[in-house]
Amino acid sequence: MRNNFKGMIQMINHPIYEKLIEITNKQNVMVDELLSNHTYTRLGGKADILVTPETYEEVQAIVKLANSEMVAFTLLGNGSNLIVKDGGIRGIVMNLKKLSSIQTTSNTIVAGSGARIIDVSREALERRLSGLEFACGIPGSVGGALFMNAGAYGGEIKDVLVSTKVVDPEGNLLTLPVGELEMDYRTSNIPEKKYIVLEATFALQQGEYEQIKDVMDDLTFKRESKQPLEYPSCGSVFKRPPGYFAGKLIQDSALQGKQIGGAQVSLKHAGFIVNKDGATASEYIALIHHVQETVDEKFGVKLEREVKIIGEDA
Repeated sequence: MRNNFKGMIQMINHPIYEKLIEITNKQNVMVDELLSNHTYTRLGGKADILVTPETYEEVQAIVKLANSEMVAFTLLGNGSNLIVKDGGIRGIVMNLKKLSSIQTTSNTIVAGSGARIIDVSREALERRLSGLEFACGIPGSVGGALFMNAGAYGGEIKDVLVSTKVVDPEGNLLTLPVGELEMDYRTSNIPEKKYIVLEATFALQQGEYEQIKDVMDDLTFKRESKQPLEYPSCGSVFKRPPGYFAGKLIQDSALQGKQIGGAQVSLKHAGFIVNKDGATASEYIALIHHVQETVDEKFGVKLEREVKIIGEDA
């Protein structure tokens, strides 16, 4: 049983806090931090402790600390494909945004888990490397992209991934080839194995700068013209059901524009739910459930969430 210390961290001299600042810099450890500041939806209550490690060794040490102290531990990622409930998250929450290095050698790019996959695709462009064009509009981090085998416009992370470095639940550092990640449509075994992705190695092909740029510009135009980027959202809410398009099913169910509180099914793209007007996580989640129930009733299709929901109710 993991210790739940909500209400115990009233002062910064809490033992867990003290041990965390021994592992990493004091500025990397935040108490009672609002997670709405760290999610694309701008939803979520407080984390008891939010920690942003700067090295792989710090990540390992924090995992081992959580294990030894029996403290609940949650990996947040960069919060792009995630909904945090209004009650927040107990224990230690880890954000890897500071592991954001991007290094290129020949046809290979090694990117830290916290780097934005968009920035990795831009680095590939600058190095005249082809293969990551599809990722130029994916808002998530490298770690998140591996977690769900992110993809768009016919490309997937598994197509270009060679290997990854991860920390396992015991705090061990592992290097895994892509074949051991069991990647499929929007899935991998990373959640099941509870791995923490530290970095990814991508193998690309030499290409022509203008050709790569033309593809990326075209995909960026398609994204900006079709997606509701003017509002906070978690991106595409549902996986594509076999034989259908989630957005088309939602649109044909007359749900476009449907609103619960401040959450709305986007008028621009029915596959998106946006935080239009100060929504709470409970409103956002209620709208997801309403969409699923309505589409199931009308078409007999069960929409499966692509977005992950974590945390406690208020």
